[in-house]
Amino acid sequence: MSVLVTGGAGYVGAHMLLALQAAGEAAVALDDLSGGAVWLTPLPERLVVGDVGDALTVARIVDDYGVDEVIHFAGSTLVQDSVHHPLDYYTNNTAKTLALLETCVRKGVKRFIMSSTASVYGTPKSSPVSEHAEITSISPHGASMAMSERILADVAKVHDIAYTTLRYFNVAGADPELRAGQIGKPTHLMRVAAQIAVGVRQETLQIYGTDYPTPDGTAIRDYVHVSDLADAHLAALTRLRHGRASTTLNCGYGRGYSVLEVIDAVERVTGTRLPHAPAERRQGDPPQLIADSAAIRSMLDWRPRYDEIDIILSTAIDWERKISASNGNASISAAR
Repeated sequence: MSVLVTGGAGYVGAHMLLALQAAGEAAVALDDLSGGAVWLTPLPERLVVGDVGDALTVARIVDDYGVDEVIHFAGSTLVQDSVHHPLDYYTNNTAKTLALLETCVRKGVKRFIMSSTASVYGTPKSSPVSEHAEITSISPHGASMAMSERILADVAKVHDIAYTTLRYFNVAGADPELRAGQIGKPTHLMRVAAQIAVGVRQETLQIYGTDYPTPDGTAIRDYVHVSDLADAHLAALTRLRHGRASTTLNCGYGRGYSVLEVIDAVERVTGTRLPHAPAERRQGDPPQLIADSAAIRSMLDWRPRYDEIDIILSTAIDWERKISASNGNASISAAR
């Protein structure tokens, strides 16, 4: 039997495959390569290039590889992009998840791990935010994922499929052995900062909003290392195999860092100054998002290995140096 990892040639999916390999699990990846690359996946010989919403492709994978478990990462993830292209997000995140679930139910898939996002909370009324907080998405990205969560929960009530939904916060960093990391156009703070720090980008880091109601006026986020995130998905799968009930969990460390604190950490790790300047706030950005991580630590016995900002940044910076030195940007462009 095999685990199907959708989005397995992308950032988080590639790290998930590494975690499955380390655990001795058989896996197969599905990716349309719109945001991933063949060279990034650790299982290129078990990568099917195709659309997660294509029922015939998914059904063939289930039959050919004996799939009875799915870890679903495929989708669109950029909050700001979703504001300008909402139809893309409702198609990629909601409609295609619905199509995937229809195929999973028809083919008898037993367990489903859903990769979701803290964006479903919008601007939380309290911090840290727990899984019981109101769902008040303020971007099409968050709304599309909230819809997918609801679909999965409703499907599981009437079909023989157990699930865990993981709402993760700001994913960052790279595999400590530098076997995988972020590729494509950088949009998130830590990757942009890492690229500027190593000279890949010759520019000034923009701080989007310096007047938030936070201690230093800049937005605060809970950054989680991508390898810890993959470990959480594997732990969630193991829990379901033991017959535990379906659930939804936050995936974050419970500690937030402001933009200025991230800049300080980059300068500390690299020993050089990171040029930065204030800019206007961006639509869809809440002032603060920090996870209440008590439930995931208890229910999954999740013990993060890389929950220090300097470690997260060091792996991100080392990855950028590696792909820059090996002309990784040219390889990425050719693969997309």
